[in-house]
Amino acid sequence: MRGVVDGTRSERTERLLIARLEALARAASQLGHAEAERLVELASVATMRAVALEMIRAETAAQIWRDAHSRHPQLPHVAVELPQRLAA
Repeated sequence: MRGVVDGTRSERTERLLIARLEALARAASQLGHAEAERLVELASVATMRAVALEMIRAETAAQIWRDAHSRHPQLPHVAVELPQRLAA
């Protein structure tokens, strides 16, 4: 049962990340670069935390970010360092 719960949580986290990046891409065209960059930085921090808490796999999160940047070149690039696990 835990695998089902973890899988559902991971899928939900993936959908939320995709939706957030899509919304950021739409907003980026109407915001100044600094404001858009800050929102992307906040999304990257949320992604790093989700990976650290094992809510989404690092490889999946990285692919979602790559896909978002290829679909939306106006989306600012920020360094996203995805941890493998949350430090004890």
